[in-house]
Amino acid sequence: MKNVIFAGVILSLLTVACSKREPVVDTAQELKLKYDTTAIDSFSPGATSVDIARQIRMSSQKYQDSLKEALKLQQEEKRITAKLEKENKKKAETEKKLKASEKTTELKQE
Repeated sequence: MKNVIFAGVILSLLTVACSKREPVVDTAQELKLKYDTTAIDSFSPGATSVDIARQIRMSSQKYQDSLKEALKLQQEEKRITAKLEKENKKKAETEKKLKASEKTTELKQE
């Protein structure tokens, strides 16, 4: 009986001693830690939406350069097509003149 009481007292002292232990951590410093980057997942309040992410990508230098390159290519295509149209018009005019001159020579021969 003495052993059971002695074991109960020791067990109660251990549980009381263990439960009162608190880690020695300065919570004020722990809460004020500052990082230069933060992890943001898609469910957090600071997460960026799809539209904002698209705007960020569109404002990047690489995207802007690709837009400028595409604009240059379009202008070059317009210039080439305009040049081809002018050449085609000139050819059509010269063919008209040749046909007209052939008709006049045929009329003279008759």
